[in-house]
Amino acid sequence: FLATEPEAVAATFTRCGRGRGHACVVDGDTFKLGNRSIRIIGIDAPEVQARCAAEARLAEQATARLQALLNEGPVELVGRIGQGRDRYGRDLRAVRRIRPDGSVPSIAAEMREAGLARRYLGGFRSGWC
Repeated sequence: FLATEPEAVAATFTRCGRGRGHACVVDGDTFKLGNRSIRIIGIDAPEVQARCAAEARLAEQATARLQALLNEGPVELVGRIGQGRDRYGRDLRAVRRIRPDGSVPSIAAEMREAGLARRYLGGFRSGWC
């Protein structure tokens, strides 16, 4: 697909909330960099504002896992040309880890493989309860 130039990000991510830092994790598919909110393309994770206890547990696990993945080292953000933002104003980006061996695994794929996110390409989302 046609993509934007990769944007390298090296930051220490905290959880979003009062007194958060420059980089923080909102939930299992969204994080913030300064004033920017970034939604990871290709996945849907359980919502922190859960509809049931099972979703709340999964949301906590997904949020913690995304924070850990982002803190493993530098990542790069790549957007699709023409699909820069979602209806909530979040930047839509593929997020890939930059490894010393030159490989760039997808954070979305890692979240799906851990069972903490589902494939999502827009449209209807099924519930987590």
